[in-house]
Formats: sequence, C-alpha cells, structure tokens
Amino acid sequence: MSRLTHSETHMVHRIGWLRAAVLGANDGLVSTASLVVGVAAAGSGRPEILIAGLAGLVAGAMSMAAGEYVSVSSQTDAEQADIARETKELAETPEEELNELTSIYLARGLDEALARQVAVQLTKKDALGAHVRDELGISETVVAHPIQAALVSAATFSIGAVVPLVVAALSPTAQITLVVAVTTLFALAVLGGLGASTGGAGIIKGAVRVTFWGALAMAATAVVGTIFGVAVG
Repeated sequence: MSRLTHSETHMVHRIGWLRAAVLGANDGLVSTASLVVGVAAAGSGRPEILIAGLAGLVAGAMSMAAGEYVSVSSQTDAEQADIARETKELAETPEEELNELTSIYLARGLDEALARQVAVQLTKKDALGAHVRDELGISETVVAHPIQAALVSAATFSIGAVVPLVVAALSPTAQITLVVAVTTLFALAVLGGLGASTGGAGIIKGAVRVTFWGALAMAATAVVGTIFGVAVG
C-alpha cells in the first residue's frame, strides 16, 4: 500500500525575523518621513531637512538594534532559566514531572490511559524536550535570536528610512512635505500588505492599519513644525 504524503506551508517559523523586519522598516519609514515633514513644515531648507533626516536614520537604526537586542535577550534569558529549572525538576522529581506531562495531555483531550502512554514514551525519548515543548511552550520554530533580531531591525530601519530621504533630495523644495507624505503612505501600504502576505494574514487589513498610523504620525509632526515655524518667523 502506497503511503500518501502532502507538503504544508506554515508561517510560524517566520515570526522571529518577520516581526523584526516589519517593525524596523515601518519605524524607519514613519519616523524619518515624519521628521522630514516636520522640519520641512517649519520652513527649513533642503540641507537642514536632509541633515535632520540622516541623523534620524542613524540614531533610529542604532536605537532599534539596541532595543531589539535587549528585548529579545531578556526573552532568551527567561527561556533559559525556565529550561534550567525544568532540568533540575526532572532530575529531582521525575515521577511528579511524568504526572504533570500526563495532565497536560489529559487537558488536551486524550483519555487517561493514552495520555499516560504518550507521556511515558516521550519521557523515554526526550524528557526535557517534551516538557520544554508541551509545558513551557518553547519551540525551535519561535525561539528568540537576539543578534538576528538586532541586525534585521537595524538593516530594515535603514532601508525604510532611506525612502523619504531620497524623495526629499529629489523633490522640489516647496513640495517636499507633500511628495514625501504621499510617497511614504504608498510605501507603508505596500509594506503592510507585504508583511501581512508573508505572515499569511489579510493584505488589505495589514496595509490599512500601517498606513493609518503613518499618516497620523506625519500629520502630528507637520502640525508641530508649522507651529514652531510660524513662531520663529
């Protein structure tokens, strides 16, 4: 009898780098575009606008890298502490841990005999792996990687931030605010849709929510820039 198999495509293994990439690119676009729009609305010239945008790019990329590294490192530390605690408990109280694993499978719908059998077999094969996966909920597909998250965040932030800077450099000075805003909103819609598609979610919903918050951020900085520009003038 032939054995039928089929391949499945799941998105969960992409969560770590996808989260950092989308967050980085989105933040780079929104923060740099908002900074450019705000400085332009204050009546500054192109050199001042580009300098402010470039400074924002560098500072933002470093901040994103540091923030992601610290955040994901804290998550990794917590995971490792839980694994060390579980290792100790398995060595000191193996029967209690076996009962605990059995209870987990009972709660998931197995009958008592089968739950016990599954717990015993998985314990014989890899007791720690079974508890890490089924008790702690830690899996290789979603394990945290601090360096990866930091590098991806910094790189994608920089890529996102370059877009409004290039647009500001190429646009007529009098139209920098409008052109940067429109271009950024379009880029945010594309980014939101792409991120949602890659993660297996709805494209339109992803595009709308990213674009909305980007528009709100640029509007707020434009108001600030206009107020201070008028006050200085």
